[in-house]
Amino acid sequence: MQKNKSLVLGITGGIAAYKTAELVRLLIKSNIDVQVVMTESATKFITPMTMQALSGKPVFVGMWDEGIDNGMPHIELSRHADAILIAPCTAEFVAKLLHGRADDLLSTLCLARDCPLLVAPAMNKQMWGNPATQRNFTQLAADNISIFGPGNGEQACGETGDGRMLGATELLAYVQAHFTPKIFANKKLLITAGATLEMIDPVRGITNLSSGKMGYALAQVAADMGAKVTLVSGVSHLSAPINVTIKHASSAEMMYNTVMDNIADQDIFIGVAAVSDYAPNEVANQKIKKSAESLTIQLKRNKDILAEIANRPNPPFCVGFAAESENVIEYATQKRIAKKLALIVANEVISAIGSDENQVTLIDDNGNHSFQRTSKVNVATILLEHINKLL
Repeated sequence: MQKNKSLVLGITGGIAAYKTAELVRLLIKSNIDVQVVMTESATKFITPMTMQALSGKPVFVGMWDEGIDNGMPHIELSRHADAILIAPCTAEFVAKLLHGRADDLLSTLCLARDCPLLVAPAMNKQMWGNPATQRNFTQLAADNISIFGPGNGEQACGETGDGRMLGATELLAYVQAHFTPKIFANKKLLITAGATLEMIDPVRGITNLSSGKMGYALAQVAADMGAKVTLVSGVSHLSAPINVTIKHASSAEMMYNTVMDNIADQDIFIGVAAVSDYAPNEVANQKIKKSAESLTIQLKRNKDILAEIANRPNPPFCVGFAAESENVIEYATQKRIAKKLALIVANEVISAIGSDENQVTLIDDNGNHSFQRTSKVNVATILLEHINKLL
C-alpha cells in the first residue's frame, strides 16, 4: 500500500490565512498528512488552536518549542516531509526566502529543508506588481521553488487585481499535481468530455445528461502525470482543470472539427464525450411555434470521431468509453472490435452519469479487467496507469 504523502504547511501573516483552514481540511480528506507551522504574525489572523483541530497535530510557532525532543524543530519537522507549502506567502516572507534569512522557525525550516518548497503568494496588487517583488519571485523560480498563483480578483483591501492567494480547491489541485509521478512526461493527450447539444431551433436542442466529470478528471490526472493535455469539452459546467489546454465545442460537428484540427502529433486519444449520434437535418431559423399535436424532426447521423481517428494509417493510442444500460461487457466488446480500439472502458450508464463515482471494466487484447466502484478521479488514475502499461 502506498504511503500517504506528508506536507508541512507554513502559514505567514496575511489575511488570506483564513483560506488555509479549508485547505487543511481538503488535504486531510485527500489522505495527505499535514503538519502546520505558523509565524507569530500568522497567529494574529488565525489561531493555532483552529489549525491543530483541523490537522489533528500540534502546531509549531516558536524556535524553542519543547514539543520536539531534540530541541531542533527546524531540522526535525522537515525530515519526514515530502514537501513544504507556504500558504499564504507574504511579500516579506518571499524576501526572507530569497536572501536565506532564518530569524524564526518557519524561515529556518525552509532554509534547512531537504524537500521541495512550494509557495502560494498573497498580497495587495501594488505589492505584487512592485519591481522588487517581481525580481524576488523570478529568482525563486530560478531556485526551483514552485510558485502557485497568485490569482486575480477582489482583495481584502477593496481593490481588484493580481495578488490574491488561490482558493483551497485550486491549491489542493496544485499539491496533488506536485505529488503525482510524471509517467506521461513528454506525452501528448487529446481528450473529449461532456455532452453535445444539437440545435433544433434558436432556443431548443437535443442533448444528454453527461456532466463531463469523467473526462475532466482524466484531463486533470493526465496533466498531473506530466502529459501535455488538450481537452475538447462539450456542454459542461465544471471548472477548467489546471495546466490543461481547453477548447469548447458544443455540437457534435464542432467537436469533430476541433478534434481533427488538434489530433496531429497526439500520442493518445481518449474519447469520453457523450457525442450525439444524430442531429436535426435542418435547424429552424426562428423558434418553432406550438401548433400541431405532433412534431416530426428529421435526423441525420453524425460522424463517428473515435472510429475515424482509430482507423487512420498511423493512429494515436485510441481509448473509447462504452456507457450501456444493458449487456454492458458484450456491447462494449463489440464496439471495441468494430472501431478497432486498443482499449475500451465499459460502464453502466445509469450508475455513472452525473455521479462523482464510477464502476468500470477495462477491455483490451488481454481480456477484461474489472474494478470496484470508486471516485472518478481514482478511475482516471487506474485507466491512465493501465494505458501506460500497455504503451
